[in-house]
Formats: sequence, C-alpha cells, structure tokens
Amino acid sequence: MPDDIKALPDGGASRETPLADALSERYLAYALSTIVSRSLPDVRDGLKPVHRRLLYAMHQLKLDPEAGFKKCARIVGDVMGKYHPHGDSSIYEALVRQAQDFAARYPLVEGQGNFGNIDGDNAAAMRYTEARLTEVAQALLEGIEENAVDFRPTYDGEEKEPLVLPAAFPNLLANGAAGIAVGMATSIPPHNAGEVCAAALEVIRNPDVTVDALLKHMPGPDFPTGGILVESREAIREAYATGRGGFRLRAKWEVEKLKNGTWQIVVTEIPYQVQKSRLIEQIAQLMEEKKLPLLGDVRDESTDVVRMVLEPKSRTVDPAVMMETLFRATALESRFPLNMNVLDADRTPRVMGLKEVLRAWLDHRHVVLVRRTEHRLAAIARRLEILDGYLIVYLNLDEVIRIVREEDKPKEALMAAFSLTEVQANAILDMRLRALRKLEEMEIRKEHKKLSAEQKKLQGLLKSEKARWDAIAEEIEATRQKFGGGALGKRRTEVGKALPEVVVDEMAFVEKEPITVILSEKGWIRAVKSHLPEDAELKFKEGDALHAAVHAMTTDRIVLFATNGKAYTLKADAIPRGRGDGQPVRLMLDMTNEDAVVAMFVHAEGAKWLVASTDAKGFVVKGEDLLAEKRTGKQVLLVEAGREALVCTPAAGDSVAVTTDARLLVFPLDQVPEMTRGRGVQLIAVKDGELKDAKVFARREGLAWRYGNGVRVETELATWRGQRAGTGKMPPPGFPKSRRFGV
Repeated sequence: MPDDIKALPDGGASRETPLADALSERYLAYALSTIVSRSLPDVRDGLKPVHRRLLYAMHQLKLDPEAGFKKCARIVGDVMGKYHPHGDSSIYEALVRQAQDFAARYPLVEGQGNFGNIDGDNAAAMRYTEARLTEVAQALLEGIEENAVDFRPTYDGEEKEPLVLPAAFPNLLANGAAGIAVGMATSIPPHNAGEVCAAALEVIRNPDVTVDALLKHMPGPDFPTGGILVESREAIREAYATGRGGFRLRAKWEVEKLKNGTWQIVVTEIPYQVQKSRLIEQIAQLMEEKKLPLLGDVRDESTDVVRMVLEPKSRTVDPAVMMETLFRATALESRFPLNMNVLDADRTPRVMGLKEVLRAWLDHRHVVLVRRTEHRLAAIARRLEILDGYLIVYLNLDEVIRIVREEDKPKEALMAAFSLTEVQANAILDMRLRALRKLEEMEIRKEHKKLSAEQKKLQGLLKSEKARWDAIAEEIEATRQKFGGGALGKRRTEVGKALPEVVVDEMAFVEKEPITVILSEKGWIRAVKSHLPEDAELKFKEGDALHAAVHAMTTDRIVLFATNGKAYTLKADAIPRGRGDGQPVRLMLDMTNEDAVVAMFVHAEGAKWLVASTDAKGFVVKGEDLLAEKRTGKQVLLVEAGREALVCTPAAGDSVAVTTDARLLVFPLDQVPEMTRGRGVQLIAVKDGELKDAKVFARREGLAWRYGNGVRVETELATWRGQRAGTGKMPPPGFPKSRRFGV
C-alpha cells in the first residue's frame, strides 16, 4: 500500500489530500452539475431539466390538449418522485411560470385555477390548481415515442427520461430563458415564433446568410406583455451577431382627452417582468419625494387588461416631456439583457450568436427526422414481413389448415413448408378465423401496397440530403402557419422606433437654493444650507478635518478630480444633507481606497483647468471635458505607475508658476497645450524630486502665496521666469517650506 494511503479498521482506506485540491475538485463537480443539470437551457429544445421533466411527466400522464385537466399536486408528485429529486415548491414554480401568459410568450402549460397575475400575486397552492399541456408543448414532444431522441436512466434507475425533446417548435428563442449558474449566466428574451421560423427557413435556403438578412425576418424580441422596443438598429444587430447585448423596452402609452382641455396619460402595456403593483408603488414613492414634479396623480384602473392612469400637475405640461421624466426615473423603461449562453449538442456551455442558435436547432431537427424515418422504416419492415406471411396463407390456405390441424409442431412445419420466418409463423398461428375472409385478403394486399410505397419514399428520403432539408422546411413552414398567426402569434412588441427626441432639463425640476458642499480629509461629503463663511465652525468625526468646501446652488454640478487622474461629477441636489457626517464619497463614485480627491469645484461653462501629476507633466483641459456621465468617472490625466495626479487648478491668467522640492519656475501659459486627455507635457525639470504645486496667475497682478497668516504678492518675477520644462531657481525668501502656494 502506498505511503499516503492509510488502512482503516473496517478494511477501507483514506488518502491524505491537500485541502485546496479537495475543495477545488468538489467545487468543480458542483459547478458542472449546476451548469449542466439546472441553470442553462439546451440550445435544441430551449428547456432546462426541470421543464423537460415536467413536460415529459405530463405526457406520460396523457395530459394532452384534448384530454382533461389533472391536479398540479399529482403532476408535481410524479415529477419529483420519478424524475426530479428536488423540492416540490421549485417544481411547482416552474410549472406555474410555464402557464402564465404574461411570463411565457407561448405557454407550454394550460392552467385552470389561480396561476398568479401581472401584479406579482402568487399562484394558489398546487392542491387547488389543475393543468394540461398546450399545443406548443405537444409540438415539442412530437415524435418522442418514435426513437427521435436518446433516453437515460432517471436518478434511481427505475425509469427513463429524455436527454432532449424532439422540439418541432423553436422554443429557445420563442419563449426565451434566464438562469444563473456558477461563474456564468444566461438571459434570452422571447421572440415571435412565426418570425423565428421564417429566419430558420432563410438559413435552410442560404446556409451563408448574414445577420442583417436574418433581422429582416426577426427584427427583435417579442415580449408577452408588449411594450415598445427603443434600441437602435445597430445595437440590435451587434447583440444578435455576438450573442451578448441588451434591449431597452418602454411602456406603451397614449393621451386621453378629457373635458375643458384637460388630459391624462393611459399606459396600456408595461415592460416585460415588471410587476404592475410595484411599478405604481415606485411612482407614488417618487411623487412623495417630489422627484416627479410634472405628475399630479397615478391610479390603477386595470382589469385583465393593463390600464394605468397618469394625471399631470397642469394641463400645460407637455405629455411627451412628462413621460420622458417617468421613463428616466421609473421601471416604465427597462433593459432586458441578452446573453445567449446555452448548452450545445455536446452539452458544452458557450455563447452563440443568432445564426448559430438557429443552425443548432435545424441540425437537431435533421437528426430527429433521420431517427424517426429509420424508426418508421423498421416498423414498416416488421409489418411487411407479417403481411407477406399472411399472403402466403391465402395462397396455400388448405395446406396451412392441414398443418395446423395435424402437425404436433405446427410452427416448425409451417416454417419448413413455406420458408417462413419465426415472426411470420407466429403471426399466422395467432390469426383469427374470420381473418380468412376474401375481403380481408384484399385489405392486406392494399395495406402491403401502401406500406411498400411509403417504404420506398422513406428510403429515398434517407438517401437524399436535399430531400431531408426540403422535408424539414415543410415542417417548419407548417409550424409557422400554426403558431405564427392568430391572437397567439401576432407580434405584441413594437420594433424599430428610435428614441423620441424629447429634451428634458432635469435641473428645471430641482428647487434652486444655495448650499455649501463640504468634503473631509477622509472622504466624507455632505451639503448644508446657505453659503457658509470661510471661518464657520464645522464638525467632523474624530481624527478627521476639512479638505475642501465650495459654495454652490442645488442646480449645479460638482466636479471632483482624483489622484488616479479621473474626473467625477456629482449633482449638487444628490449630495446628502443634514447635520450628520454625510456619506463616503467612495460609495457615491467608483473610487478605490487608494484614490483621494485632489480638487473639488463647481462646474462653470467656459472655464479651463490646469491638471498635472507628480512627475510634473500636465496640460490645460476645458471644464466640459471634466464632466462625467457615469459614476465610474472619466479618465483625463494618464498617470504612470508609481505616480499620481497632484494639481487641478483654474487656468485663469497668462502665466504658470510651478514648484519642486527646491525650485520655482514661471513661464507663459500659452506654452502649455490644451488637451482633452493624455499625459501632457513637462512643466518643470525634475530629477530625483517631484512636482509640489502649480498655479496659473495674471502676470501684471503678480504671484501670490500664503505668508504666515496673510498673503504675500510678488510682482518682480524676472529671476524665476524661463521656458517650460526649465529647471527654475530657488524660491524667494519667505516662500512656504511645503512649496505649495496655499491660495
């Protein structure tokens, strides 16, 4: 026995393994199980295992569309006991979702009873509800009894379950899918089945078809709750080409005229997966917080049809502007992500584009067609063999009767006398006497002729790939005709409308009042009412102190420039107010603990700023180029490793003064280039030291710096004047030892 294996008293053995190896091995097994057996759908039938097992169990219970309903508790019990050894609640939730017409674009289950609603109310308990399969589910199962797919043993080995369904319906794209696995996720929106079938037919006609050609057939998702798709054509194309992207969806609304020139907005369709009750609560909450100043009231007048009524504060309000403010602030506009991460035919998870998904479904349909054809040919061959035996009986009826009556072993005698197979001999011996009528012989010959013709046709199908694809095209066209029309197949989501050009000045809805924005050295930011004087007493946490304070209005934008060279923007009205310590600025902006704020100021139109890093490289940048739309900020000054941004000072003047540890240099401002982003140019020569400060000033007014408790101004600067990137001279007597100007 190897040294690392130790014998146990009961005859077993244990192996010493590093904990990291043991954990990684087991976690990998768990992750693989989650990905393959729970969270990701199969590209061929678009189903996860729980949904596939549900449909197969209902098929086994003969819950076809023409059959009666059965209690959901019975269905869930069968699924859990035979195929899916998990909790009954998760199985029932999966069943309920398949029955909700606002959740599934093409429901696979027809429910009877309370299956929840768009407000987010739960379904009734499974003992009260009943269900059966829909025609869509029947199409997914079509051919499952004809060896169309492989089966595997269930978890206990007592039953068999399909690895995948035959899927005559393009379920993955038509119904979509969503799931979170370990380290990966999937998110596929629902589409119109008729459009998906049309795109699949285009792939059959032209295997080299482009994404642009496919988008002519299926221009975008088709959500069960309708709405308006406002994503650009280019973004939609990129999403379908790569398998990753997203779609912006807006509620559908209209203006309803009332008496005396008044009006109201009626919302008739809301975005997919948005709960109506929570949406109304969100709008009401924002109204209470006075963040929707144009909206007067909201109420729900829905029945089984969505009808949300929005009343304006005044009839002079522009309806489009009011709705634009609601779209920006509420879930009336939402974004549905696209991440077509699925299991391919080899059960390997990968992200596919639209064409790949359609190709995978078509290849699966080709495999199903071949397997069903071979299964049918085998059945025809068995039946023809028996029919050939029957015909021999009719040609030699008297001799067959004699053998059966007189021979001790009639089967062997028949096989020897007429060269029959064992199957034929058994079939003859099992015949009923009334089958010996002349009429029956004619029926057998007719059946034999019909089956022979079908056999020849199917054999020709197997020999010709073109014939097989023609047959698949016919099947898909039939699916398109069946599910692409009527109330179920009609497109619900409007596509192709660009975002309306409605200009909304958000600051117009903010009450303008003076505030003082205070930033502490440890990065806590807050705002207090009115403009505080410079000597006002401010309180901070223990060990903290004032870093910067600026006077602003609530309608202003506050710019923060950090040591990482990024500029960040905060809306003044969004900065927390009150008597507390405020909020860490790093929670409001994406700044790391290593980043610190260099400067904080109010954005002013037309202003310019000088930015520089510790290696004395810098440039002039416009104030507009420091504004950032996202909380991640905007990279303005590119900082080399080991260095950081040091200066962000107003570029108001005609001269620049820069200092190092022992030098001061003054040069014209026009020697510094104006840029929007970059490393900049060398402001002063530095060897072993680094930049300490930089300042822009007017030459005729002189250079000022902090001197004791006051300010000293030097107008005679000839000693320190030079060209940009020069070495400079020793600062004048009385210059701060910190080498910072301080004013």
